[in-house]
Amino acid sequence: MNGDTAAQTPTGTDHTARGDVGVPVLTDQPSPALPGPRDPDGTAGPDDPPGEPGGGSGSGGDEGGRSDGGSIPPPPPRPAWLRGLARFGYAPPPTATLAERLVPPMPDGPGVTPKRVPPSPLLLRVGLSLPEPLWSWLVRWAGWLGPLAVALFAGALRFSDLGTPNAVVFDETYYAKDAYALWHGGYEISWPDGANEKIMAGEPAPYRPNPSYVVHPPVGKWIIGAGIQLFGMNPFGWRFAVALLGTLSVLMVARIARRLFRSTLLGCVAGLLLAVDGLHFVMSRSALLDLVVMFWILAAFGCLLLDRDHTRARIAARLEARGGLPDPEFARRMNLGWRPYRIAAGVCIGLTCATKWSGLYVAAAFGLLTVLWDVGSRRLAGAERPYLWTLARDAVPAFVSIVVTSVVVYITSWWGWFASSNVSNQGGYGRDWAVGRSTDYPWIPEGLRSLWHYHSTVYDFHTHLSDPHTYESNPWSWLVLGRPVSFFYESPKLGTAGCEVNECAREVLGIGTPLLWWTGVIALVYCLWRWAARRDWRAGAVLCGLAAGYLPWFAYQERTIFLFYAVCFVPFLVLAVTMLVGAIIGPPGASRDRRIIGAAAGGLVVLLIMWNFLFFHPLYTGETIPMEDWRRRMWFNTWI
Repeated sequence: MNGDTAAQTPTGTDHTARGDVGVPVLTDQPSPALPGPRDPDGTAGPDDPPGEPGGGSGSGGDEGGRSDGGSIPPPPPRPAWLRGLARFGYAPPPTATLAERLVPPMPDGPGVTPKRVPPSPLLLRVGLSLPEPLWSWLVRWAGWLGPLAVALFAGALRFSDLGTPNAVVFDETYYAKDAYALWHGGYEISWPDGANEKIMAGEPAPYRPNPSYVVHPPVGKWIIGAGIQLFGMNPFGWRFAVALLGTLSVLMVARIARRLFRSTLLGCVAGLLLAVDGLHFVMSRSALLDLVVMFWILAAFGCLLLDRDHTRARIAARLEARGGLPDPEFARRMNLGWRPYRIAAGVCIGLTCATKWSGLYVAAAFGLLTVLWDVGSRRLAGAERPYLWTLARDAVPAFVSIVVTSVVVYITSWWGWFASSNVSNQGGYGRDWAVGRSTDYPWIPEGLRSLWHYHSTVYDFHTHLSDPHTYESNPWSWLVLGRPVSFFYESPKLGTAGCEVNECAREVLGIGTPLLWWTGVIALVYCLWRWAARRDWRAGAVLCGLAAGYLPWFAYQERTIFLFYAVCFVPFLVLAVTMLVGAIIGPPGASRDRRIIGAAAGGLVVLLIMWNFLFFHPLYTGETIPMEDWRRRMWFNTWI
């Protein structure tokens, strides 16, 4: 998916040559019939970014006088606080047109960057000069080349020694074998005792057709099984597909951040931060379902973001044809048209639910998010009652695109179970439940009735799961990494497993990069302020994604839950940190000194996070290290 058509709106401009980190925040507030840069009282006008003062002094008539012959009063002086900010390099953003407010131009790309780009003054200063065609090509495609480079870095980290530890790690004992069974029979089976030992010894997997009761849908296991089909029933094979999704998610978050913040630089920062998050890294190297859930959540968010830009680009084009001004009648009656990206989001949400049921909360949150984005589109286009007309014209299509599509995808994902025999003990677990059983709903196929009964038992299991576990944790502690999960641990002695001292440790610890997560707490406070006080839709989108993956767990605090469930919202935590880094760097209109200091400070934050990841890297990969080095990384007793 390229999706760079947002740059081809009637107001597309090139930000690459200016070196912008991002464009000003553009709010979804209604515009007057003749938009002006500042209200008469000197406060921010409706065309200005939220919370930012207007920039410049414009007139509604001819230059130098009013259309009725009167003189134009001088603009009011700027407030003292604004003059104070100017001393620190602040410059008010330029007034945006309606089309720019609907779809801010992308920072670079074939539709934005000119075919010939002047050489970089910074590179010339250090004596590096590239041929003009090569330099122009690199700048034009930087929006892909940068994220791809970061993704290759992430892939190199994740695929390096992927088969280590050469063992069945934590819940791989369930999902690797379930994945193998799905690809060989279409449903999960019960395995004989000693199956893990035989598999690790290189013997044929002791497959048998006896069905097994499982409590998670099949999509994640089908994906894990694809790697087993390619590389065999071994640790590398069952981890391969998850590592691939982990790598692709780094590419996706870089592209999503680029589109969200309109900055290729910040897009690469987001991808780099996700690449060096410890929890994402560990989950990318383990055959568990939660990384797969995270992948489909992120894909759904990206599709909705593309849908937002493409829909608004069509609205901007139509308004431009009508004079480029808000049109209440058009905004009230406009049809937002065919929206394939939103249907794609529904497919991704369906695949999320078909991996783990926690996707249900994502469906609700993202459905609400896309409807609110439609409200903002109609408001900017001039609708006087945007909520009413969005409810009347957009809510039903959104419901079909998100909910109905996801339900169809979810039911389809059980095709292997449906295709299995409905004879007792010869097909998927519970496949025979409805056979010969009387019902008040005979028109419902017996396969669907059996599936419904199966799901009712699974729901009961999930809501009453409270068996204590050594590594369980409360969601209140997740953001500060209160209780990580040890996936694998050994204490080799001198001369074994590469141990060169009297006592060593090997561990795979499911924990995020501490400095990244603790910075994320500050970033979330910043995003809450941007959303509540500045009406920044980007902060609201990030918070929505994080809330969908995090807040529902507070309703299950009595249940046995673990920190690694938090990997589902790690991309949104990374986006929050990226937004904070962008604020540290400073706005495009800031002074050169402000930008240099900000870039140095933002770069220092990223470098410290990368150092922290390298420091904990032995605990993420099961590397043999001296016990003293292991203890040095146990910063808190709850990490042991």
